[in-house]
Amino acid sequence: GLIVLVMTIIGAFLTAMVIAREWERGTLEALFVTPMRPGEFLISKILPYFALGMIGFVLCILAGQFLFHVPLRGSLALLFLSSMIYLMVALGVGLLVSTLVKSQFLASQLAMTLTFLPAMMLSGFIYDLRSMPFFIRGITYALPARYAVTLLQTLYLAGNVPGVIWWNLGVLAAMATALMVATRLSTRKLLA
Repeated sequence: GLIVLVMTIIGAFLTAMVIAREWERGTLEALFVTPMRPGEFLISKILPYFALGMIGFVLCILAGQFLFHVPLRGSLALLFLSSMIYLMVALGVGLLVSTLVKSQFLASQLAMTLTFLPAMMLSGFIYDLRSMPFFIRGITYALPARYAVTLLQTLYLAGNVPGVIWWNLGVLAAMATALMVATRLSTRKLLA
């Protein structure tokens, strides 16, 4: 669960301020006159935070393995794949917030409200999802952290359970795709 929280902070919180910072500094207007396309602009904003998120992920894996002696019963490749897809979801949320809001303060508050707090409280990290009221449990199905925590718990505690892993990976991949498309569309409006 801590891996999900670390990647949520790096992916969503830090990325949410990227384009908003450009607006506040006035440097985004300079990008309007360059031949850079919106897709290239987004890739340039995603890559550093993706690398930073994966470094945080590797540090969490190493700490879990060597400091806390948490056994990994599932595939390391699946663990990396699921974490990369979740990180893309977090980056997508952060960039979407950043393209829609022109203030760093507001972008950071929205990112915390939309990602970190639900990831902490409603993902199954602290509280068991089965003990939540039906209405709240229904809300958790819209949260990407729920699927990421389930994936990591399955890979660490039960091993490779194909039904659980592929379903949750599919949902996360669909969320990542939808968020990236929404970010790309809002960026096109921003730069055009």
